[in-house]
Amino acid sequence: MPTIFILGDSTVEDNKPPFRGWGWAMPGFAAPGVKVENHAISGRSSLSFFNEGRFVPVQERMQPGDLLLIQFGHNDEKDDAERHTDPASTYPQQLAFYCDEALARGAQPVLITPVCRRFFTEPTSMMYTHGEYPAAVRTLAAERNIPLCDLKQASRELYLSLGQDKTAELFVRLQPGENPDFPDGHDDKTHFNAEGAKIICGLLADLMRQHPQCAPFLRPEA
Repeated sequence: MPTIFILGDSTVEDNKPPFRGWGWAMPGFAAPGVKVENHAISGRSSLSFFNEGRFVPVQERMQPGDLLLIQFGHNDEKDDAERHTDPASTYPQQLAFYCDEALARGAQPVLITPVCRRFFTEPTSMMYTHGEYPAAVRTLAAERNIPLCDLKQASRELYLSLGQDKTAELFVRLQPGENPDFPDGHDDKTHFNAEGAKIICGLLADLMRQHPQCAPFLRPEA
């Protein structure tokens, strides 16, 4: 059975409700007979994910004909030594390692730019986030001829088209007293709710369908 393996952080992982990453929604877009293994986990960067041994199960199970989706960046920009990578050096080097490991096993790697955060400066204007990390992914994909899904750009365009209020409906927002983990309420600008995860995964699926290496893993576009 062909498998879509997924590496990433909290914007990708299955997560604890009401939080959901786009990887949680991927089985709904996968073609019949395609398995999805979401190994993404909150708080990890491209470096810490590897150093904690979380890539080992993927290395052991990847086979020819599988797909490896790779999205890191949200935590690579953190300044602690366990997670930080440099967008000009160690970040693309770590991403290249994941790609090489997939190719060595006959699997197809796919590089994904980090999904956009919800930082509006005005109702129809947004900050750019993630610094030079998205550009580093784009450059690596071009240099290594790896399929690129620019989820950063696609999600930004979606948010701008929706506007500030409608975009907020895709993210976790809690009223005071609604959730015991957030007694004072919560207005998240990074993490999706279930509906948001499905919509973002739909964006990614559209991008994947543009690559002949990825399209067979997905249901036909509705």
